[in-house]
Amino acid sequence: MSFAVAIDGPAASGKGTIARAVAAHFGFLHLDTGLLYRAVGRQMLDGVPALEAAEALTPDRLNDPSLRSAEVAQAASKAAAIPAVRAALVDFQRAFARREGGAVLDGRDIGTVICPDAEAKLFVIAAPEIRAQRRCAELRGKGAEVSEAEVLEDLRVRDERDMTRPDAPLKAARDAVTLDTTDMSIEDAVAQAINLIDRLRAKA
Repeated sequence: MSFAVAIDGPAASGKGTIARAVAAHFGFLHLDTGLLYRAVGRQMLDGVPALEAAEALTPDRLNDPSLRSAEVAQAASKAAAIPAVRAALVDFQRAFARREGGAVLDGRDIGTVICPDAEAKLFVIAAPEIRAQRRCAELRGKGAEVSEAEVLEDLRVRDERDMTRPDAPLKAARDAVTLDTTDMSIEDAVAQAINLIDRLRAKA
């Protein structure tokens, strides 16, 4: 039996951490769909045309440690704004969502475009300043020298691009439950997500 969980939201809102924890709790498979676009963005920085990179994408490219860099994040956001790139990656994501045993996908258009029939949909948000603090701590933990002001501006640029792109913009699905993690610990956010999914599974 398949059961799809769609978790959307802007960068550093906590959606990835929640998605991984939810997948582990229920024994579902997890796909960070942002990595698909980061992998394309990484190749764009290396001079490969975006569509060519998307069409030739293989799972092994998702393990590249450099995909988490700020430079690749900006390239990924640009790649995600290209309709042909998004179209090239849709089938991969949809097939993953309907794997037997359940799947959790996190991204920006899972509940609206990739898997609009997902049994559970969450839209995870947080105040920009809090998101900047989280991302800054993450980057510094990896040795990057960044300021919160720089990270905040980077997030605002990405948000603007993601929310205003004509193809699959970042927005909550009409039937998604919004989870604001601004004042939540990650434990509380995960617990709320699990509780919601438990209720929906009981109805399935």
